Amino acid sequence: MYQGAGSFLPFIGWVSPSIDSLLSCSSKWRAYPGAVKYHATTTSKQFHGSMEINNSPLSSLSSAFVERKVEVTLVLVLLSALLFHILRQVVAYKAHTAYGQRHGCLPPPELPYDWPLGIDRIKQLWVSNAEGRLLEFLCSIAKDYEPRNMLSQYLLVGPRAYHILHPRNLEVILSTNFRDYGFGARPSVFSPLLGNGIFTQEGAAWKHSRELLRKQFVRTQYQKLEHFSEHVDNLIANLPQDGVVDLQALFFNLTLDTATALLFGKSVYSLRAGIDQDAQNKIFAESFNIAQEGLAKRFRLAPWHFFYSPSNFRQACANVHRFVEEYIDSRKAQKNEETELENSFSFFDQLAQGSASNTDLRDQLLNVLLAGRDTTACCLSWTFRLLVRHTEVFARLRREVLSVAGSEPPTREVIRRMPYLACIIKESLRLYPPVPLNNRTAIRTTMLPTGGGPDGKNPILVREGELVVFSQYVNSRVKSIYGADAHQFRPERWQTGEMSGIGHAYFPFNGGPRQCLGEDFALMEVSYTVTRLIQTFPVIKLPDDESMQPVGSERQLLTLVLSSADGCRVQLRMQ
Repeated sequence: MYQGAGSFLPFIGWVSPSIDSLLSCSSKWRAYPGAVKYHATTTSKQFHGSMEINNSPLSSLSSAFVERKVEVTLVLVLLSALLFHILRQVVAYKAHTAYGQRHGCLPPPELPYDWPLGIDRIKQLWVSNAEGRLLEFLCSIAKDYEPRNMLSQYLLVGPRAYHILHPRNLEVILSTNFRDYGFGARPSVFSPLLGNGIFTQEGAAWKHSRELLRKQFVRTQYQKLEHFSEHVDNLIANLPQDGVVDLQALFFNLTLDTATALLFGKSVYSLRAGIDQDAQNKIFAESFNIAQEGLAKRFRLAPWHFFYSPSNFRQACANVHRFVEEYIDSRKAQKNEETELENSFSFFDQLAQGSASNTDLRDQLLNVLLAGRDTTACCLSWTFRLLVRHTEVFARLRREVLSVAGSEPPTREVIRRMPYLACIIKESLRLYPPVPLNNRTAIRTTMLPTGGGPDGKNPILVREGELVVFSQYVNSRVKSIYGADAHQFRPERWQTGEMSGIGHAYFPFNGGPRQCLGEDFALMEVSYTVTRLIQTFPVIKLPDDESMQPVGSERQLLTLVLSSADGCRVQLRMQ
């Protein structure tokens, strides 16, 4: 339903004498002797006399009439524009309603609330988020509208939002009719750090960026995995031979190092911090973290994100930009002076050839870095949290790794011969997708195929400007989709064939034309790292002081990605 509200402001019309008639009266006032104060000379009398006439009460009255007429004109123009806007909205609303009626569209059930404007629901969202249990709260709501898998709500300020669960609706949003939906406020939310890159672009600019990046990621699918070797070795060097460690923070350093090595041709080596990390690399790594936290806060505040721009956030973005720009300049100068050095620069070099300017190149590099760093680190963290809490699964995986890969660093071919490892990663991504919440804004009035009406079988009319909200995290726990054990960690479900027709109910790497280009790179990095840690440490288990929390009941940290609020603590023993 359209949520615009307008009021017609009353005004009183009045008639005034013409300005010309008032000005003609001023000549008569000049003839009146008392109107001019005489001075010593004629020139002085005329000059001062004219000045006093201009400041006379009649002149002030004339100016007031002119100003009043301008004000009335402006009011009339504004009222006309407001009336025209309202009429356009009314006409469009009726046309869209008729369109929905012709196609049998019916609304889904409303999100129930007890307080006016749903303030109680907003309070629940804030409280659950502060407690690290926002997604658990959203799952509890989802239970109330199964099996229709659809719900709508009016936001306190803003348009209606539809909560999407049904795979058919997700397929329409992500694939079939993806052109009907846009990012809304996302580009301006992310622009201070990411600028104009693939994750903020739409239309022709997005098509160009995607094709440019697609070619580079296709090349990575044929690269050997030695790309990861140095950085995983640095990770292992940071681990105790016998003790408890939080792997989560180290995984974030690992993926930052591998991503910068891929994109820039050299790593920032954050895993060497405090040992031999370059000072500029350290500033970049710290600034990138601060800037990313700032983006998460701006994203939560949308559409009021512009209120959040503290000095430390702006400085962090500037530091990141400067680091990348200096690298671009030095790399281009190096290319002009020398022949091709090594293949490690190919990603950067090919991307540079397709970029219109250094700023465009910088933005694309940062967009890929943001996506490739945190999502992979989160997947690694959740995978090990699950493994140390499911010892039978971990034992079976260890047997597979040692029997297939032995003690040698795995190759692509070896990783492809470990199907249970692939199932574990899929199940980890199902239960803990790195990007658990997403949304789109309808850029034109469109439809969703199902979820409307009392039985949830009618299509739904989505008007221009309304939101569709979807969550891989919530979807993964819907029993009508994943079965009675949807909340459980059971990698075997991906081996039995029961997930063969899952379709768009599983989308940790998005779907449709915006399918993640770095999917293969991320999966290989996770597989390689898991394998190397299992080969290095015969014992990886849950520390004695850690609790065996049920899946989904732990405290979570939700920024742009989903990580554990309590990290990923494990006990390691090398012998």
